[in-house]
Amino acid sequence: MPSATLSISSKNYSSWSLRGWLITRMAGLDFKEELVELDTPGTRAELLLLAPSVRVPRLSHGKIEVWDTLAIGEYLNEIKPKAGLLPADPAARAHCRSICGEMHSGFSALRSALPMNIKARFPNFTVWSRARGDIDRILEIWQDCLSRHGGPYLFGSEPTLADAMYAPVVTRFLTYDIALDEACTEYCKTIMAMPAMQEWVAAARLESDDIEELEMEF
Repeated sequence: MPSATLSISSKNYSSWSLRGWLITRMAGLDFKEELVELDTPGTRAELLLLAPSVRVPRLSHGKIEVWDTLAIGEYLNEIKPKAGLLPADPAARAHCRSICGEMHSGFSALRSALPMNIKARFPNFTVWSRARGDIDRILEIWQDCLSRHGGPYLFGSEPTLADAMYAPVVTRFLTYDIALDEACTEYCKTIMAMPAMQEWVAAARLESDDIEELEMEF
């Protein structure tokens, strides 16, 4: 029987659920999923960026309750140190924490203009200027990490907390047809080829519930 429960919401729309789920999978913790229904007012508010993400993801492990994606990542790094959620090298570890924190607290224009919607495709999508600034900064982060650490993941040959934090951005770039350089294109392919990501995407495509506000025509 799984030793933990991870509360998540929509696999199609919820970027924070994807992050928490990937981190927990990468840590190797045995867990079961608890789905928070889309028609829950608080869940809809989170997905529409009208409320902070405090309901999902939430990890229940024994008597311990951890919410907020970064807190879940730090907790799992403590109890599963061999999983490599954070790099072993102190400088790389500090760098990893920094770009995870930047993803966690920033890029609000990207979140608003390009909401996660795995099932959708918007070719030739027009990106407004503030969102373009967020995209350029993310690509700068990726290019720097890939150059420093040699890829195929942001900190080398194995995925870390940083890759889980930026995985929803990869899906956004695919959904909205964002032009990328060769290195970032290959990075996106690497993330999407991860078995855990393929499992998540397959489940997202089977979801029947839609949030009308996130299904707008662009």
